[in-house]
Amino acid sequence: MDSLPDWMTPPRPEGWYAEDLDHLPEAPRRTELLDGALVFMLLPQTSWHSRLGTALTAALERHAPGDCEVAQRMTVRLDERNRLEPDVLVTTTPYDPGLTWFPAEDIRLVVEVVSPESAHRDRTVKLRKYAEAGIPHYWRIEEEDGSPVVHVYELDEPTRAYVPTGIFRNTLHRTVPFEIDLDLDKLVSP
Repeated sequence: MDSLPDWMTPPRPEGWYAEDLDHLPEAPRRTELLDGALVFMLLPQTSWHSRLGTALTAALERHAPGDCEVAQRMTVRLDERNRLEPDVLVTTTPYDPGLTWFPAEDIRLVVEVVSPESAHRDRTVKLRKYAEAGIPHYWRIEEEDGSPVVHVYELDEPTRAYVPTGIFRNTLHRTVPFEIDLDLDKLVSP
């Protein structure tokens, strides 16, 4: 390939803006915007990752209060140059079939399931970006011997940084952002 396709050229010298993602039909389905740059998730998702995301979404739907919606693979507009796509999220934005993103101020929880391709971003970059955007809860899920391990963070409002509040194996019990009890091993068992 000698040159990039025209659609990959940023529309302005400073890069892309959040609203530009809605006008890139040629872009791969899983495209995020990070500091004005397009980030493509091109590697295939593993079956473990898919099963965990689907089961966790269903579990969060059962536990979430009535004013919340749970979604998978929807982008969150953090600011004008950052629009990330967590694996699962909980939002207070009412359901609208035409939405393509959620505003950060409506997000109560974001969950990232770490894959080899996303490990650095999930452990460092997204941890910082979600906190700076004011999202109160962040869960990072890692695979350990085939089982999910959930690293839980809460936002420290004055510093706009996350504080780790626990690492959970086998079971997870939390009272925030809402009361939830999960058997983590059942999320991926056949």
